Amino acid sequence: MRHYYTADAIRAAEAPLLASLPDGVLMRRAAYGLATAIAAELRARTGAVLGRQVCAVVGSGDNGGDALWAATLLRRRGAAATAVLLNPEHTHAKALAAFRAAGGRVVPAVPPSTDLVIDGVIGISGKGALRPAAAEVFAAVDAADIPVVAVDIPSGIDVQTGAVTGPAVHAAVTVTFGGYKPVHALGECGRVELVDIGLDLPAADLLSLEAADVKARWPKPGRHDDKYTQGVTGILAGSATYPGAAILCTGAAVATASGMKRYAGSAAAEVVSHWPEVVAAPSPQAAGRVQAWVVGPGLGTDENAFATLTFALNTDLPVVVDADALTMLAAHPDLVANRAAPTVLTPHAGEFARLAGSPPGADRVAATRRLAEAFGATVLLKGNVTVIAEVSGTTYLNPAGGSWAATAGSGDVLSGMIGALLASGLAPGEAAAAAAFVHARAANASAADPGPAPVPTSASRILAHIRQAVAEL
Repeated sequence: MRHYYTADAIRAAEAPLLASLPDGVLMRRAAYGLATAIAAELRARTGAVLGRQVCAVVGSGDNGGDALWAATLLRRRGAAATAVLLNPEHTHAKALAAFRAAGGRVVPAVPPSTDLVIDGVIGISGKGALRPAAAEVFAAVDAADIPVVAVDIPSGIDVQTGAVTGPAVHAAVTVTFGGYKPVHALGECGRVELVDIGLDLPAADLLSLEAADVKARWPKPGRHDDKYTQGVTGILAGSATYPGAAILCTGAAVATASGMKRYAGSAAAEVVSHWPEVVAAPSPQAAGRVQAWVVGPGLGTDENAFATLTFALNTDLPVVVDADALTMLAAHPDLVANRAAPTVLTPHAGEFARLAGSPPGADRVAATRRLAEAFGATVLLKGNVTVIAEVSGTTYLNPAGGSWAATAGSGDVLSGMIGALLASGLAPGEAAAAAAFVHARAANASAADPGPAPVPTSASRILAHIRQAVAEL
């Protein structure tokens, strides 16, 4: 499991090390890891370090010092090293002296022959976009298509939110120290590599599941399980207007877990024609016993739909609220005011704005946490980086690695997956995070697999790749 730390938490963990180690040791420890990562990147791109050219773009303070020390170490390994000093009067003095002593040259601009640029402009304490001088340097770097390795974070990207408000560095690789920061999931950082510098960090409340975590949590039938003990998922979705939503949502529940699936609603005939293993009923009351409900996709917002939502939320079972059900809930938030059982809300940005009264804004983590607290529910905010906040404040991030899931009906698939995981016994935050992880993997796999004929990725194709994504965990 990957933990993400605020800049304040990293600085607090650095303080005892800085007090106990000789001056400069921690910086050189970080710089050694940075230089090692840059050397590996140079070898991967050019086949060598010896004779290659690196240029450090250096700001003031320790971030620039890290870049200069790394350039110094690369110079000692046979690379040609130059540095552009954006604020010469405030450049890290010891690092600059070592750089010059090793044969590094200070230059006014990045040489065109440079093989790789080191971004040492703004560290984790910095705020805002690149200033004009730095923006001009990196505009030229982009125009020359020179790869960039960022020190700790790409300069110009907010460390806490990943937001970009102006010119920013476009990094191929980001090398960070001690612990991951929120930007490494929320922002455009390229490949992120972590260098251990010996920090003693506590568990964080901002995390992301990795493949091994999802695999360990994904339901697998035991030798004594039967179709009931593995979790019975109830689906309240679809209508005469939108039967496809019911088919996708129910099919996703089928693909996610063994056990039993019950569908209740007006699209029963269509659902059973696609998924004959599903037990169908005309109404929720006639559906029989389930362990979790999914309500909303394609349901509509009429009186019957509202009665269906009310039925689900009045039970003592976990409920996933999606799509049309979120629209109704925004108008009637009292429906979840006194729920003791887990509730998972799965809005996209527009639905989030209806529930919260305003869009999530740049700080999507803080906004999702506020909504979770306001509704007393787990909230999954969809996006290229999905944010899942529990009422406790524990929050999961899931970077999708692409936008292939941004297609009609994809959310119906996700809600069916979450419902099946809840029915199997997973806690709501972990169920939502594990489903989001596999959903993104399935979307990426569907895009890579053209099938019998090349077609765009669709919700049906994402659904068809769920089991493959689980098998590859």
